[in-house]
Amino acid sequence: MNLKSRRRGPALEDAILDAAWDVLVEQGYHGFTYEAVAARAGTSRPVLYRRWPQRDDLLLATITKFRRSQQVEVPDTGSLRDDAIGFLRNADAGLTHMITLISVQLMDYFRDTGTNFSELRDTLGAPGRPAPLEMIVARAVERGELPDVPRSSRVVNLPFDLFRHDVLMTLRALPDESIVEIVDEVWLPLLAT
Repeated sequence: MNLKSRRRGPALEDAILDAAWDVLVEQGYHGFTYEAVAARAGTSRPVLYRRWPQRDDLLLATITKFRRSQQVEVPDTGSLRDDAIGFLRNADAGLTHMITLISVQLMDYFRDTGTNFSELRDTLGAPGRPAPLEMIVARAVERGELPDVPRSSRVVNLPFDLFRHDVLMTLRALPDESIVEIVDEVWLPLLAT
């Protein structure tokens, strides 16, 4: 590689993380090695070690970059129901691939590290930022659609938890009728109690 085309800084890091994502998708956690990522990125292992001293550091950086590139739009339609259904539809279109990939490709990671999907989700979450359904409920309270009463996080986030469960169980996108059923038959009646 000549000096003019040498990548540095953010350009190099993006290229490495893109290559690392490809390695993870194609080879899974056990194939996710410094050697494989360096070869795919066209760089050396020491370059990776300087940025990510542990393989799990590189793995989390890779997943974080991909997750941030898959932002799910949170609609603001003026209706609690429409916002929730719209958000789940957007999640279905944007996250189903990532959820299924992580569930399949990272099972060995979870076993080797003694961690689980929930801990990974917490690690990848945006600190200090409310979850999308918490934002949707807060807007509904501001509009007067819902009373301003305490609600557990489990109740507020139930639609996404059910969505994720169904994706993990089927390894497929949810049919639209399932999304509507989650909101209309489970969540909205629960919020009303």
